[in-house]
Amino acid sequence: MPTSKVTVRIPQITSLETAIRLYYERSELSTPDIRQLFGPLANDTVSRLKRKARELMNERGKLPGDATRVNTEIAYEAWGLDITKLEFRLNKLRTLGVRS
Repeated sequence: MPTSKVTVRIPQITSLETAIRLYYERSELSTPDIRQLFGPLANDTVSRLKRKARELMNERGKLPGDATRVNTEIAYEAWGLDITKLEFRLNKLRTLGVRS
């Protein structure tokens, strides 16, 4: 049976601070963490986001510690979230006085 890549529209993050905090605070993301990162999402959307992350985890041979969670670093990569760019943007906003 052929496998197909999971396609899911990646929602916009709720805030740079939240995205950066979760990246460094959690080694694995749960459903509530994903909702905190992206805002209120349908269960199906959360499941598709997790499946997309699990695909990359499987490719890399990375097993989750808990079947309901996904590896944070790999999930961010699967979802196109670059922590270096997020940190740069937050620092830039703080430099401009837009964020405290």
